[in-house]
Amino acid sequence: MHFKIRAAAKEDCREISRMIKELAVFEKMSDQVKISHEELERDGFCQNPFFECLVTEVPEQNKSEEGFTLVGYALYFYTYSTWMGRSVYLEDLYVMPEFRGNGIGKGLMSKVAEVGKKKQCVRLQLSVLDWNTPARDFYATKGAQDLTASEGWHFIRFDGQSLDDLVNEAPKD
Repeated sequence: MHFKIRAAAKEDCREISRMIKELAVFEKMSDQVKISHEELERDGFCQNPFFECLVTEVPEQNKSEEGFTLVGYALYFYTYSTWMGRSVYLEDLYVMPEFRGNGIGKGLMSKVAEVGKKKQCVRLQLSVLDWNTPARDFYATKGAQDLTASEGWHFIRFDGQSLDDLVNEAPKD
């Protein structure tokens, strides 16, 4: 199947938002999506964007059953390791179910890696749910390391009240 991977434009944010919701349904976490396409526009297409995004577009004749031509996306941002230097973090990699198996996911991930290497990133990082064995197996075939198993790293998160509590404990100037 023919497809094109390109940098997302501000006008794509409604479709990216749609796919974010589809991904959340797949991950059994649809109730956790709070972001709107307006927030994506604000945060990704401002002077200092918080993220970058690639989208996959198929020709009109290959559009989805619902009529969509944007059928996948990869949303990523840059981080920094005090041990290794520049890194790129792949937050989301999604391909609509009817388009899977055509190399789109591999293409998106490879393009993110290419963008990162051009910006002198030394690693690509991501997280995957423990039950998502097809994704874990896919990443492993590409040479990814599972740091939870090999190094014992755990992701830690502060949000909601715990984040507010932490902010309130910050020293006052």
